[in-house]
Amino acid sequence: MIRVLLADDETMIRAGVRAILAADRGIEVVAEAGDGREAVELAREHRPDVVLLDIRMPRLDGLGAAEELRAVLPGAAVVMLTTFSEDAYIARALGSGVSGFLLKSGDPRELIAGVRAVAGGGAALSPGVARRVIDTLGGERFTRAAEARARLEPLTGREREVVALLGAGLSNQEIADRMYVVEGTVKAHVSAVLGRLGLRNRVQLAVLAHEAGVVPGDAGA
Repeated sequence: MIRVLLADDETMIRAGVRAILAADRGIEVVAEAGDGREAVELAREHRPDVVLLDIRMPRLDGLGAAEELRAVLPGAAVVMLTTFSEDAYIARALGSGVSGFLLKSGDPRELIAGVRAVAGGGAALSPGVARRVIDTLGGERFTRAAEARARLEPLTGREREVVALLGAGLSNQEIADRMYVVEGTVKAHVSAVLGRLGLRNRVQLAVLAHEAGVVPGDAGA
């Protein structure tokens, strides 16, 4: 059972997200918070596996809450719930160690898949968010795509396959199943790639995969 803490200052949003997650018998919302400060306090109490944070909240916003959660609950995966109007927040959060970004207006199946992915050690990045992040980071798209492909070029074929599947939002175990290897092999590949490319976390690697256009079915990026 994946234990989830949900934080959003809008009651209707929380109700909607909770209802979507309730459709999956393997996911349980163990607590809800109306602001970032309450989210950190409830995380201490309930020890969730995944924390879904709205970016803009009173008392303590999602970015601040994410930073505190890294200290008080390092084992939890933090996912930011965002809208298309919050590009600046997304860019700032990229380096904060969060496990993903999901759109509030996205497909409900995307939310469930994202929670499952980060709980399994993967990254969750909505395709729409990926494209906005790429644009927000600046530069001409084709130039950035060429640069991203060049960065991935030194990787082995297996490493590039891992990067592509990680960018598609698959968990470590799902990637292992696709590649017919054990989960530990996938973790080793990811760690090696992050070190070689000088990236801090899986979300940055997922963004790079989208920039390079190697994510299956993501021609738009």
